[in-house]
Amino acid sequence: MNYFLIIMCLIVATTIDAFESRSTSAKALKPPAPTTNEKTDPQTETNSVVSFKKGSLKIKKKLLKIEVAETPEQYSYGLMNRLTLAENEGMLFIFKEEEQRFFWMKNTFINLSIAYIDKNKKIIDIQDMKAATSSLDDKLPSYPSKGKAMYALEVNQGWFERNGIKVGNFITDIKIIK
Repeated sequence: MNYFLIIMCLIVATTIDAFESRSTSAKALKPPAPTTNEKTDPQTETNSVVSFKKGSLKIKKKLLKIEVAETPEQYSYGLMNRLTLAENEGMLFIFKEEEQRFFWMKNTFINLSIAYIDKNKKIIDIQDMKAATSSLDDKLPSYPSKGKAMYALEVNQGWFERNGIKVGNFITDIKIIK
């Protein structure tokens, strides 16, 4: 009986710790209220966790509004904890080096498609990624690029196909609002 209670206490403590350490999203349902010292920039998506610059890009003359991830913190957070993503919106990850990339869907609750893009801004790979079903998921698949990539672009699943965008197409007109 005592072992049972000890095990139950450990399970509850681990669950609470995992829940408390989990991040909240830049587009969480209830963002934290701003403090009097908090400054917000209308050009960025801002909350107390991570902020992203805004911008746009084109692929085959199709305009896409983007949020831009350029730092390790932004790479890690990405589109976590969001429940929706507008049809012609996405997130562009810009890396400093071209190398094989690995993405996963930790705390990401939207089915996404990802395009891996090389240093010449050419799409080298497109994959569909399945949404996480719980914030407690710990057995998530990895989605490796098929080659070296300097950029990754996440959009709603099927967006590339619906817009006739394929491997070999180029991203152009990247505009980032500073």
